[in-house]
Amino acid sequence: MPRETTQHHTDLEISNIDEESGEPDCMGSAEPDVPGEPCASVEPDASDGTGASAEPYTSDRAAASDEPAKFLIAGLRPLDFVKRIAIILIGSAIFTFGVHNIHNVTGITEGGIIGLVLFGNHWFGIPPSIVSPALDCLSYAVALKVLGGGFLGWSAVATVTVAGFYRLWESLPYMLPDLTNNPLLAAVLGALFVGVGVGLVIRQGASAGGDDALALSISKITGWRVGRCYLFTDLSVLALSLTYIPVVKIAFSLITVTISSAVIDVVKDASWDHVEQFTEWLREKGRARA
Repeated sequence: MPRETTQHHTDLEISNIDEESGEPDCMGSAEPDVPGEPCASVEPDASDGTGASAEPYTSDRAAASDEPAKFLIAGLRPLDFVKRIAIILIGSAIFTFGVHNIHNVTGITEGGIIGLVLFGNHWFGIPPSIVSPALDCLSYAVALKVLGGGFLGWSAVATVTVAGFYRLWESLPYMLPDLTNNPLLAAVLGALFVGVGVGLVIRQGASAGGDDALALSISKITGWRVGRCYLFTDLSVLALSLTYIPVVKIAFSLITVTISSAVIDVVKDASWDHVEQFTEWLREKGRARA
């Protein structure tokens, strides 16, 4: 196909124009032009009247532009929406199962909202299924004032599921052995349940309780780092817990808080790449021992 090159020295612009089709050439391309096909990097002008197909460039974009109007729920594709809800449900179930079957039985408490839930249950006999959503709503009200309402939607879903699972476990007999005489094991197992459950929920952009909202609000007001805010709320609640929990058990509660915080970080940041790296590390260790 004949081409003509026109140079404009006045503005130092150089362009190759196909006189017959009006389509620009691919300047600086490392690959030769393909006859009859537009440049992949140039978007065809739909108003040029040529009737040339823009499908190679716009098919994916067109599909994406159709999706928001018809197929998205809360900004997610239906499958992603269902997966997020399912993971929040699983995380809430794991987290509340550990609190009910280990912390409630052994008296080893957590900090933050969880510790306040157990505190209210012990001193006032208020079931966790009532205390938990009440404290969460209070924390979210503070966060709404301080931080705005953009991040509260999924946390509201998690709050409902946490309260629902608390109610479920309360209606059933305890499902784990009584670990009161083995507080160290209770502290570690309880921390694992809490860490994995809360980590799964946080991974979905939600909060398993008002702890996150409260810590972020305190950070915003005081300028403290968020980690320092978590520590402040945990230690404050553990201090309250000294009114009904012996100092020795509070020491085990500190173990629980420390382990659960670490597990939350691991679960929240874990990916398949990390799993593969860990698997490869185990294989190398096995070879070295062999």
